[in-house]
Amino acid sequence: MKKFRFSLETVLDYKNQALDALRAEHGAILAQVRAQEEVVEGLEREHRNVDEEFTQRKLEGLTVLDALNYEQYLRSLEREIQEEQRKLAKLRRQEEQKRTQVVEARKETATIEKLKEHKLEDYRKAEQKDQEQQIEEFVSSTRAMAEMRI
Repeated sequence: MKKFRFSLETVLDYKNQALDALRAEHGAILAQVRAQEEVVEGLEREHRNVDEEFTQRKLEGLTVLDALNYEQYLRSLEREIQEEQRKLAKLRRQEEQKRTQVVEARKETATIEKLKEHKLEDYRKAEQKDQEQQIEEFVSSTRAMAEMRI
């Protein structure tokens, strides 16, 4: 019997390549999300530190000009934190979209792989049936030959 050949093998290969590409893109976006989270955390840490320093300096006494500079810097940090949080939210949305694409691509690939498994099983059953038929024919012809000799 001829060798098993799955007619959708090229489609399966293409789907697997597309899935790998989507996974790579998803990984890259995840790295961007983590990097952006670190940026936000760093700014928030800076804000806390400056705020604590400002509070300590207020207790010790500071000039009005220094107090205004602290307040202005803290507001600047708050604006920067908000901007970086917006960037983070945008990256998270992109990551979610890419994850959804990966899941869909995986479903498509899994469907074709399942079909391939069924076709291979059908092929194996047909091959086994063919072998059984050949054995039966051999046994029948051997018996017929034996009966002719008697």
